[in-house]
This record gives sequence, C-alpha cells and structure tokens, in this order.
Amino acid sequence: MARFRFLTAGESHGKGLTAIVEGMVADLPLEEGFINNDLRRRQHGHGRGPRMKIEDDKAEITAGVRYGLTTGSPIALFITNRDWQNWQEQLSICPVTEEADPVTCPRPGHADLAGVTKYGLHDIRPIMERASARETAARVAVGAVARRFLEELGVVIHSHTIGIGRCDCESQCNRDKAVRGATDWKRVEASPVRCADAKLTKAMMVAIDEAKASGDTLGGVFEVIAVGVPIGLGSHVSWDRRLDGRIAQAMMSINAVKGVEIGAGFALSGLKGSQAHDVIEPRSHSVIASPDAMGTKQCLPWRHATNRAGGIEGGMSNGEDVIVRAAVKPIATMASPLYSLDLRTGKKTKAHYERSDVCVVPAAGVIGEAMLAIILAGACLEKFGGDNLKETLANYRSYLRGIR
Repeated sequence: MARFRFLTAGESHGKGLTAIVEGMVADLPLEEGFINNDLRRRQHGHGRGPRMKIEDDKAEITAGVRYGLTTGSPIALFITNRDWQNWQEQLSICPVTEEADPVTCPRPGHADLAGVTKYGLHDIRPIMERASARETAARVAVGAVARRFLEELGVVIHSHTIGIGRCDCESQCNRDKAVRGATDWKRVEASPVRCADAKLTKAMMVAIDEAKASGDTLGGVFEVIAVGVPIGLGSHVSWDRRLDGRIAQAMMSINAVKGVEIGAGFALSGLKGSQAHDVIEPRSHSVIASPDAMGTKQCLPWRHATNRAGGIEGGMSNGEDVIVRAAVKPIATMASPLYSLDLRTGKKTKAHYERSDVCVVPAAGVIGEAMLAIILAGACLEKFGGDNLKETLANYRSYLRGIR
C-alpha cells in the first residue's frame, strides 16, 4: 500500500489548478459532485472578495476513477480558473517580446519579499501567484477524496467559526459544548460566517463590513472537529509519527494560519494537572455496539469524562473526537496598504494592492476540514492497510473486534 500523499500545481490566475492524489484504495465510490460540494463551501462566506463572483469552482476527475470507482492508480483532478482569460498575457507560458510591468512593492505579511529574494527574481508576480490562497481550492478537492474514504470508516468532519476580530465566542463552556457534539451544524452551514450563534453571526458581519469600509482586513479562529476517529492512529515511538504533530503541520500550512492548538490547547497551561486531564471511566456494557456499526467510540469499553486532550494523547488518537483550532491572521493584501519600499528604487512607498478578501476565516475552516481529512485518511490507511476498500474495511472491523 503506497503512502497516501498529494501534490498540487498551478497559479492564482493561471489556466487552472492540478492535484495528483496517490495511495487511495481501489473501489472507493467517488464522483465529481461530491468533491464540488466542498469546493462550493470554500467559496462562500461574508468577507470574500470579488474573485469568488468570477469563479465557479468545479473539479474534473481526469484519471484514477472508472465507472464511479477509484482504481488504485493516482487520481488526477483539475480545477479551471475562469479568470485566466483576463491574465493570459501577464502569465504567458511562452516567451514574449514585451513583459508585463513588474510588481516591485512587497506587501508586509506576505510571501512577496522573502520569495522574490530567495528565488532571485526581479518581479514579485510569480511569488504572489503561487503563494496565493487560491491554491487551497486544489487542497479542498484532495480533502474531499480523503473525506469520502473516511465516511466508509464512519468518520465525519465539521468546522465552524469561533471568532472573527474581537467577536469571540470562545470560553471553556463553549469548548465543552463543541466537544460533546452540541453544535448545530445545519445552522453553521446556513450562516454567512459559518457560526451557529445567530447573534454572534450578526456581530461578526458588522465587524467585517467596518473593516472593509476602512480598507482593512480581519482574522479570527476556526475549529475543526472529527467524530468517529479510530483509537490508535499515529504513534508515540518516533517524533514524526505523532498524530498531533502531523495535524499541526497540516494546519500551519494553510495560508495565513499562525497558531494551532489541539483540544483545550493553551488554556491547559493555566490549569493544575487535576483539572487538565480527562478522567477515564467505564462505559456501560448495554451501549457497547458491534464493530459492524463502524463507530469506534461505541465499541470501546471505556470513555473519557471530558475531552480537553482533543482526542489525542501521546501522539495517538484516543477514541474521542479530534478537536483542532487554528488562528488566522488578517489578510496581508489591504485596500489601504501599509508602507513598504519599491525594490527597484529602494524608496518608501505603499505596498502593492490587488483585489482581495476582507476576511477568510469562514472559508479557512473548510480548508481546515480538508487538511484534517487528509491527515486522518493517511493515518487510517497506514494503520489498516489494504489495496481495495473491502480489504481495508475488513482489517478495520477486525481491529475493532480486537479492542472490544
């Protein structure tokens, strides 16, 4: 069984985005409509820029699927950039007689300055095209493939916004509710900012509108919750096999994410050990289900009274919901740019501005779902093996019978 991995290629205003997914089992039902549902969710959210009105993201499966089932070969996905028609000259692949005017005023907080210096370029355009969050559309498509696989194992992943700017619903009470699955996910999906609290939704929207009116941007915090995660994914034996380490790296790879925590995270640092850890208690035998139910939590003869660990202990999943939060900084591209310098002249000037979002936190949550799905799918394939879905599921059921 090949290691589950993926690679993306493409620029923000190029012809399109390409993703290659390797290591997925054969005979997994997979259709473009399933992938495109997550792509639509990524495009929505109060605070998104005019680019999302141009694009209609849809993934085309060009390899690795036959008759609606994966074949075990690499899966190729392509997402067309509709805005490409307006950028063909600036991003021409062929040599040109006259190049477009170079971008030479780097944006503070962006990849511009470090990238153009690292690669020895005179134009920031190639850096900003690839460093753009537009690339995450391809990741969401890959994450949908991973999500489709996880559904077969009974794993479900959701996300919601818990803070935008100073509008924050974060408290230990709210965390415990989220851990216990009390979040109304239908209300989350219906909210323009992907927040179940109607009052807070309005406050977040007002904050975004105020930032937009002043030419500014806003960040925030999103939370991703995976329910039904098998116990024993990852390992304590080596640093690079720890599941929480892999998840943190995946979340930090999302554009603008500057902080990640698992479970109660940083709040644990202010508690005593007697307050911080999750008590283990027996589960009633009357509720222990058969492995055929594909629910890990119900198959275990124990449970944790709380879930401050966020479903991971010692680098391994412990059978509880996996809870991950990520802090998203404000977007670096602002309508009222910060001061920078012109790399050609060295003189102080305003940073480059191109149309941009005001707030991407709601969309970032969908991207977070994709990245968590990718890590969990890879960990499941590593744990249970198999080249065909039936083989993997048989191995999983055998494992559940063993731990009962």
